[in-house]
Amino acid sequence: MDVKQLRALLAIAETGSVTRAAELLHIVQPAVSRQLRLLEEDMGTMLFERGRRGMDLTEAGHILASHARRALHELDQAKAQIIPAPGTVSGAVTIGLLPSTGDLLAAALVSGLKRQYPQLTVNISVGYAGYLQQWLEDGEVDAALLYDPKPSSLLEVQPLLDETLYLVGLPASQPTTDKVIALQEIAGLPLILPGQPHGLRLLLDRACAGGNIHLNVAAETNAMSIQKNLVMSGLGYTILPGVAIVDDLAAGRLRAWAIARPSLQRKIVLALPLTRRSSIALRCAVTELLALMQARVTKGEWPGATWLGPLAATP
Repeated sequence: MDVKQLRALLAIAETGSVTRAAELLHIVQPAVSRQLRLLEEDMGTMLFERGRRGMDLTEAGHILASHARRALHELDQAKAQIIPAPGTVSGAVTIGLLPSTGDLLAAALVSGLKRQYPQLTVNISVGYAGYLQQWLEDGEVDAALLYDPKPSSLLEVQPLLDETLYLVGLPASQPTTDKVIALQEIAGLPLILPGQPHGLRLLLDRACAGGNIHLNVAAETNAMSIQKNLVMSGLGYTILPGVAIVDDLAAGRLRAWAIARPSLQRKIVLALPLTRRSSIALRCAVTELLALMQARVTKGEWPGATWLGPLAATP
C-alpha cells in the first residue's frame, strides 16, 4: 500500500469512475486501475462494487477511505512542519483568492514569497468560491480560499476565520442607526446582490427564509466592483464583508452597518486537494499565506474578522 494507491481510492470514491478519477489525477486510466487492483490485492477484499451507475465503495472500502483521508492529512501536516532553506525552494504555485480578499492579500503575498524564495514563481487566480473549488478539484489551482464549502472527499479543509457581513450604503443613507441594523429592516431597502448560486446570496436567502423575510432585490451582479459602483451611484444598498470595503469606509465613500437578529457571518477556509501531493513550494506558499492573513486580522486590517486558524509567525 502506498500514497498513490490511497489517492486513487479517494478519487474513484468521489467520482464513481476510474475514467474520471484518471482525469482528476492527471494520469492514464490503466494506471488508476492498476493502483486499485494492487490495493485490493493488498487488502484481500473488494473495495468497490461495480454497477451500471458507477463504482460504489463496499463496507471495507468505506473503512479504508476514512483511514486514508486521515493518513493523507497527517502526512501533509508533517510536510508542513518541514520547511527547507529559502534558497532551495523553486517551482511554481497557483493560489486561488476570493475577490473580497484579493486587494488585501495578493500584493503582500507575492512580495513576501519573492523576498523569502527568489526562485519560486507565484501565480494568483481570483474567482468566486464555486469556481475556485472547481479549479482546485480540476488541478488548475494548488490551494484556495473558499467559503465553508460542501464536504468533499477530494479536499482537505482548514477553517481560517469568521467574518461579519455588513449592509453597505452611501454615507447619507436612510437607516438611522449608527452601527447595527436588523435583517428585518433590510427587507424594505433596494438591494444590489449577487445572484444564485453565489455563496453570499445563498447564506442571505437561508437567513431570510428562517425569519420569513422577503428582500427587495433591485439588481443582481456577480461582480463585486459593480456592486459597489451601483451603491455609490445611489441605486441601492449591498451586503459585503468588511474586507471588501475597508478603503471605501476610510475614504468616506461608503457607510456600513453590522447585521443583527440574526447576525450574518461566513467562514473562510483554506482548501487543499487530497488527490495530489503537496510540493515543497506549495507548503511554503501556504505557510506565508496563513501568516499574512493572521497578521491582517491581528492588526485590525480585516474588519469584522475573527481568526480561527493556527497561530503563525507574523510575516
